[in-house]
Amino acid sequence: MNNTNEELNEGRISSIHKNSYTIRFEGKDIHARLKGRFYDLMTEQLPVVGDYVSFEYNPSGDSLIVSVLERYSLLQRPDQAKTGVMQYMVANVDYTFIVTSLNEDYSYNRIARYVSVVLQGHSIPVVVLTKADLCTNYGRYIREVESISDKVRVHAISALYGIGVDELQEYMRPGITICLIGSSGAGKSTLLNAFAGEEIMRTSSVRESDSTGRHTTTYRQLIELKNGVSIIDTPGMREIGMANTELGIDNTFSDIAKLEKQCKFSDCQHDTEPGCAVKAAIESGDLSVDRYILYKSLSSENTRNYAKKKEISKWAKAAKKMKRDNF
Repeated sequence: MNNTNEELNEGRISSIHKNSYTIRFEGKDIHARLKGRFYDLMTEQLPVVGDYVSFEYNPSGDSLIVSVLERYSLLQRPDQAKTGVMQYMVANVDYTFIVTSLNEDYSYNRIARYVSVVLQGHSIPVVVLTKADLCTNYGRYIREVESISDKVRVHAISALYGIGVDELQEYMRPGITICLIGSSGAGKSTLLNAFAGEEIMRTSSVRESDSTGRHTTTYRQLIELKNGVSIIDTPGMREIGMANTELGIDNTFSDIAKLEKQCKFSDCQHDTEPGCAVKAAIESGDLSVDRYILYKSLSSENTRNYAKKKEISKWAKAAKKMKRDNF
């Protein structure tokens, strides 16, 4: 292909630093910036790591990103300030490895949140329980995580000793993109090094006092392995909120969503109404109270944050329109 400024090429966003983008193109990294038209678009329309983009190649300076190609998946979450503004994380991910170590980092509730976000984003959630060598009964944790959703896959491994890592080879197929998410110190970088067969990511020790690790990944980056698999490594996240995640929550708790449709009244609050299928399931032991409380908690949080998001989005659109009208 004869690359000139007049031609459009297609590449993939491998990293972003403020307003500077890196595009992976034919095995090389190309520095790029956005074409002016992007600054009139909403945040969700801007490129994220993993996006395929068309761009004008400039061999002597920054290339220009012209458009974002259609996505088949997009992971998003509310910003950490809990304002309802969304943070768009990664795109075009086939599997999302939710990496959690079997120490104080383990949290059933947090894993359920990750699973909901991943399902909402049209990726397949795979929970990877790391540091299995530190746990005497990791089978119990596997069963517990499996109970979160029938759509989640679970593996217990020790990347340090190679235990269970071979189970993950089923996902390592050429052309597949895997995103690694989880807390700092959970073992994402160690796992990535195991996949690569060499140390391509620096790892840090874990503090014994609280079982947390130092940040080793400070920004999202796409790494292409020799076997044709692309891995997107992400910074550690101690919390993940719910907003615009209704479909993901319903898919995670599909058993409860199904029960709600069986209630006698369509507006059943599952409190004192007769013919409530949810209450009947709890009384019979088919549905645990804790699982139902978690479902209601995530649903309520999602509703609150999404309402904030819609309000902020409305004002953002109004501000952009005012800017266009005045220039």
